[in-house]
Amino acid sequence: MKNKKFVSMLVVLMLFATMLLFAACGSESAGNDDSGTQADKITVAIVQPMSHTSLDQIRETIISELEAAGRDDIEIVTANANNDTNALTTIMQNYRADGQVDILVPIATSTAQSAKAAFDGMETPIVFAAVSDPAAAGLTGEDCTYITGVSNNIPSAEIVKLISNFQPEYQKIGFLYTSSEPNSVSTINAAKAYCDENNIAYEECSIANLSELQTAVETLISKGVDALYTGNDNSIASAMPTYIDAAYAKNIPVYCGADSMVADGGFATIGVDYVQLGKQVAAMILKIADGAAPADLPYETLAEYAKFVNLQAASTIGMDLTDEMLEGYTVLVEEDGTNHFGE
Repeated sequence: MKNKKFVSMLVVLMLFATMLLFAACGSESAGNDDSGTQADKITVAIVQPMSHTSLDQIRETIISELEAAGRDDIEIVTANANNDTNALTTIMQNYRADGQVDILVPIATSTAQSAKAAFDGMETPIVFAAVSDPAAAGLTGEDCTYITGVSNNIPSAEIVKLISNFQPEYQKIGFLYTSSEPNSVSTINAAKAYCDENNIAYEECSIANLSELQTAVETLISKGVDALYTGNDNSIASAMPTYIDAAYAKNIPVYCGADSMVADGGFATIGVDYVQLGKQVAAMILKIADGAAPADLPYETLAEYAKFVNLQAASTIGMDLTDEMLEGYTVLVEEDGTNHFGE
């Protein structure tokens, strides 16, 4: 009889111990779910198609703005396709397959289009940076409710005013762009349409790759252009020394779509302040990180345009600039070569 009672008590104790063990395991699991684990991090992936001053500045500004916000819950990762279209596609596909990206930030039009294609159906928030024409690039509409960002579009009238300010007697503009860059093509098409409407003479030349750049510049100059203009063209921006060497050898000024291109040798711009653009992109990222839906954040244009001039370039081509011409412009490069870019 005593043995039976002892066995019964032993069974009860064993069952009680088992219940305590399960309770302890359950408590430990719940603690992991509620703690600040890696799963709670918001991963922001910034992707750029290549390295050059403008794109690097956008990336660096976004990172510095997010870090300045003091958000310990945001983890930043970056990738660079190094001007390789296949590599860009692979980067996007790997991010999708990994499943760890919470907010994707593609820089430039081609990168944003690649992001949209790779993440189709995923609803992962995409915040593009520096897309000249989001609608033409297919980044707006009913199938793009998870996409927003900041456009770097430059009004066509401002481009012509820029040239008229420094060369009031000009006769013909030369437009130079990369045929495979939708952002660049869009800017030039808009500028040409403005010129057609206002009876302004122009020549145009597109390149398929940078090996054609010098010949394209020389071709436009041979057609009697007084000024050259290139907008937000990533390929040409990465090869400014070749561009300006060919142009300045004939004393033809190079007008650009971005301050960074002027810093790299261009003559003047009324265009994109990429620090300002990066700040606006970072502000959007923070809103989405706090729960805002991209569909509730329409894409933005720049709040301010940059107006910069390169006095060293002016000296090189023998252009005399009056105080009236320089009014409202910031000197980015001094005549002695002192460069204030990034200050």
